Amino acid sequence: MGMRGNGIRAVWAGLALVLAIALGVGPAMAQCTAGTVDIRGDWGQARFTVELADTPQERARGLMNRENLPASNGMLFVYERPQRASFWMKDTLIPLDMLFMDRKGRVSRIHENAVPLDQTAIFGGADVFAVLEINGGLSDRIGIDIGSMVRHPVFGPGAAWPCDAP
Repeated sequence: MGMRGNGIRAVWAGLALVLAIALGVGPAMAQCTAGTVDIRGDWGQARFTVELADTPQERARGLMNRENLPASNGMLFVYERPQRASFWMKDTLIPLDMLFMDRKGRVSRIHENAVPLDQTAIFGGADVFAVLEINGGLSDRIGIDIGSMVRHPVFGPGAAWPCDAP
C-alpha cells in the first residue's frame, strides 16, 4: 500500500481508539467507582481507568519513570481541599495531558502534551481540587474541553455530575 496506505491505516486506527474510548457509554457507564473516571461534555462521553494519587507521597511520585500508559488509563490526583496546584515532568518519560478540575469536578484548565523530563512548572490554577493525567494529545483527539464534567466518588454529592446521576 505504500506510505499513503500506511497513513490511512493510522488515521483509521486513531479514529477507532477515540471511538472505543468515547463510546464507552451504556449500562457500564452508569457505575461510579474509585477506579474509573467518566468525563462528558458537548463532545460526548469517555471513561478512563485510573490510579488514585490522594496522599502527598503518591502525588509526588505520579507517573514518574513509566515508559507507557494504556490509552484508556490515567492517574487522578486528589487534594484534601481546593488549592493552588503546579506540576512538572521531571522523571516523567511520556507526554501527558493534564486536566485540572474544581471541587465540583468541572474541568477548569487543560495543559496538553506536557513535555517529558521538562522541569518547567505547569500551573493549574488557584482553586484545583483534582487533576487527571492522560496520554498527551488525547484530550484534543476526544474533544475534552474547559467546562467538561468529571464523575468520580471524590467529588461527592455536590458534584456537577454526581455519582448517582445518569
